[in-house]
Amino acid sequence: MKPVIALVGRPNVGKSTIFNRLTKSRDAIVADFAGLTRDRHYGNGQLGSQEYIVIDTGGFEPDAASGIYKEMAKQTRQAVAEADVVIFVVDARAGLNAQDYDIAKYLRKLGIPTLLAANKAEGMQEGGVQLSEFFELGLGEVLAVSASHGQGMRMLIDMALEPLKLPDSDENAEPEDPTVIKLAVAGRPNVGKSTLINTWLGEERLVAFDMPGTTRDAISVPFERAGQKFELIDTAGLRRRGKVFEAIEKFSVVKTLQAIENSNVALLLLDATQGVTDQDAHIAGYILESGRAVVLAINKWDAVDSYQRETLERSIETRLGFLKFAAIHRISAIKRQGLAPVWKSIIQAHASANRKMSTPVLTRLLLEAVQFQQPQRSGMFRPKMRYAHQGGMNPPIIIIHGNSLEHVSESYKRYLEGRFRKEFDLVGTPMRIQMKTSTNPFTDKDSD
Repeated sequence: MKPVIALVGRPNVGKSTIFNRLTKSRDAIVADFAGLTRDRHYGNGQLGSQEYIVIDTGGFEPDAASGIYKEMAKQTRQAVAEADVVIFVVDARAGLNAQDYDIAKYLRKLGIPTLLAANKAEGMQEGGVQLSEFFELGLGEVLAVSASHGQGMRMLIDMALEPLKLPDSDENAEPEDPTVIKLAVAGRPNVGKSTLINTWLGEERLVAFDMPGTTRDAISVPFERAGQKFELIDTAGLRRRGKVFEAIEKFSVVKTLQAIENSNVALLLLDATQGVTDQDAHIAGYILESGRAVVLAINKWDAVDSYQRETLERSIETRLGFLKFAAIHRISAIKRQGLAPVWKSIIQAHASANRKMSTPVLTRLLLEAVQFQQPQRSGMFRPKMRYAHQGGMNPPIIIIHGNSLEHVSESYKRYLEGRFRKEFDLVGTPMRIQMKTSTNPFTDKDSD
């Protein structure tokens, strides 16, 4: 499991700038006025071989009683509950205020590992007089950082990850069974994930049990259907057998992200009555980024009329167009309608993600595609493609070798992807096409 780091602090202390540094992205909106970030925002980061998830939060007022600040506090509490470690960000220039004391009191009460980062500390000495007042918060050492200048960021992430690092290998770990398909059921709250899972388990009369894990871990439910073994990685939150797997639908974004990471195939469940929301698009984007095979299922299809269905179809085409390679099923979990074809697509997506593609066939397809339509010339150069081979599976990676391939456009890569998909019948899996330009062995030779 990737460790989870939550950024907490009052408004306008620079949490979003730190988020962008830790994720090497521009995903969080940054501006010099307070209260810009209201919802939790998630991103991936990596330090060496260690990957992690960062949560950016809005300005935190633990005792907010009403209005938007109460909602922001609720979002921050959820982020803290999901985190393995908290980075409490304060403003080194503005100094301490009453809100900082309230947040520190809240974090001390929880007992979660916390690092205190004094941001905007460019030019200040760590442990110097200017930062000494922050020791009053009772959270130990004060780290002087400047997110805008990059000062102290490496030390900050090193200290955050140090207690969370996992051993490189576990000799006692059981090897994974490659015949088992790990399936993550992902989607917004109340789209019917628990109903679907309960229907599956009841329908197949399978013995299911909760495997041990922390409160943030997804629950794994092993079961078998038509001779195929599955491991259901649940993000809905199943109760134990005694509770008849009642839905609790406590939505944890981290649980969803980790379940997707640990799966072979992700089933993205949409709600026909709600349409495609921003949250749906974010989850779909993460599935694509993770390279997981995916199947789309539109639940509650029986609850909408023909106009709503048509509108929903258009919405999927526009908002989830990047998943056009995925099979789409219209189902009703509660009425057990349309469920059998979903299994067929899950198995097909898994097989496609792990399909072996021979070098001679790939090269033949490549040369045929180029003969039919050459890549566009870029200045004096036209990319010259010579051969292709498979570079990996789950998702399939095709590496193309040749000259001047850095000039190949994204549209031409999509054209090649379509040819490869058709030949190998790749449905339900993303594909990566990488270009490798040959180097001239005489380029670096000294002339006589």
